[in-house]
Amino acid sequence: MYVCSCFGITDAEVRQHAEDGACTPRQIASACKAGTDCGRCVRRIQALLGRGACPRRELIEQRAPVSLDRLDDAA
Repeated sequence: MYVCSCFGITDAEVRQHAEDGACTPRQIASACKAGTDCGRCVRRIQALLGRGACPRRELIEQRAPVSLDRLDDAA
């Protein structure tokens, strides 16, 4: 099924880019231009990406939060 009519991008292509590491609609756009013309497909791309495993998202979630106490000590 077509996700992006402007550039003829299918859901299979979006899923393939996601498997190759694209975790956000912006990264999908960089890979295949989907979502860069009229923008109607961005929500469909977001739905396809879901909240599944994403290497970048996993790194962000693993990072320890900065405590306010550490910021006060640095000042």
